[in-house]
Amino acid sequence: MKKWGKISIAAALGVLFLALIAIVKWVDVAAIGPEGTSVGLSHLNGAVASALGFQETWYKITKLTGYVAFAVIAAFAVLGGWQLISRKSLAKVDRKLLFLAGLYVVTAVLYVVFEKVVINYRPVIVPGDAGPEASFPSTHTMLAVVVFGSALLLLPDYLADRRLLLGARCVVCALLLVTVIGRLLSGVHWLTDILGGILLGAFLLAAFRLFTEQMHPNKLKR
Repeated sequence: MKKWGKISIAAALGVLFLALIAIVKWVDVAAIGPEGTSVGLSHLNGAVASALGFQETWYKITKLTGYVAFAVIAAFAVLGGWQLISRKSLAKVDRKLLFLAGLYVVTAVLYVVFEKVVINYRPVIVPGDAGPEASFPSTHTMLAVVVFGSALLLLPDYLADRRLLLGARCVVCALLLVTVIGRLLSGVHWLTDILGGILLGAFLLAAFRLFTEQMHPNKLKR
């Protein structure tokens, strides 16, 4: 795909995410959440939430896969740290790992921002929580898309064995799907929260790949 095509995809994902924010703030808004909290597209969101309910098993599973995502981050951090120590220069660390660190930092900032800037609240109060919590976008979903998606992009650079690479990619894809689908099935997010997490995560991932390929045109094309 040519450069402008990739730019268009990244831009479209960003615009769709912003459009979704506008929709959930102003379209079909109703107080259907706990303690009278409101959400947009209330008929759609309400129907999905009612059908799913709160599924504690899926909630625990997605918490576990979230820990796996942090383990992946730690693994890449260790790899970058080892390169820094062994090569004795930040300039000699793989640039793609430095770009990945930047992606993780941006993701972390957005994670905190959307915990503080409330678009809407969760459809349920999770046992142990004091009250309704911010829900849009699903930052858990965003994190999974960014971390597992970026791992899929970088694995070919560090796994030369084709069978090992295929196995690792299958595991990462499974983790991504289980996290995103499981987060919806858990019932702790509205449908639009999950869509928001997917769009924001995909936007960050598309921007990361575009920027990385511009700096390293021969990388990440396997």
